Amino acid sequence: MFTGIIQAMGEIEAMEPRAGDVRLRVACGELDLGTVSAGDSIAVSGVCLTALDIDGEGFSADVSSETLRRTTLGGLAPGASVNLEKSLLPTTPLGGHFVSGHVDGVGEVLECVEDARSVRMRLAAPAELARYIAVKGSVCVDGVSLTVNEVDGARFGVNIIPHTLEHTTLGGFAPGRRFNIEVDLIARYLERLFSADATAGAGAASRHGRLAGHGFPGRAGS
Repeated sequence: MFTGIIQAMGEIEAMEPRAGDVRLRVACGELDLGTVSAGDSIAVSGVCLTALDIDGEGFSADVSSETLRRTTLGGLAPGASVNLEKSLLPTTPLGGHFVSGHVDGVGEVLECVEDARSVRMRLAAPAELARYIAVKGSVCVDGVSLTVNEVDGARFGVNIIPHTLEHTTLGGFAPGRRFNIEVDLIARYLERLFSADATAGAGAASRHGRLAGHGFPGRAGS
């Protein structure tokens, strides 16, 4: 698990094809690898990877064909900048939101407009993910936890503050840029809860009763 709070920017050093998938080498810049052991997870632009061959400068990771298809990692080349975050510890402040590192799809930057010292971006998500994106909800873009400002179908807007522009790859975003997107885990689990009830033949009253039993407010008159 991760928080979507980027700890450093790194750089792709090598992309080595291996029998249909890829061995990736990442230079970690200022990321402290002193507490990272082989087998630990590191999010690379939002993609959870297993760290291997760790040294003082970086690490390697195997990227499966599934990950290459579903994320932007397959389109990267040596020299590309990436966002890095080590996995969440019990003592880690949760400054963003719960992020799994399991990317749901690839989106596209539509527009970037300066707004005082920030940049407002309009982004497009894959159509099948639109229902998980809500105003003032959370979304993960290339590993960065962001708050959604507005939603129009599969298009949504975010505001990027100066610190994020300086310390993540979002500062280099421009129209046409593709990015990894992960929707909020809570939205996915709520959908699963309701769809499971529907599959079992439960009615709306049963669904609302189950939510109420877990502390969610019920509907007026129910």
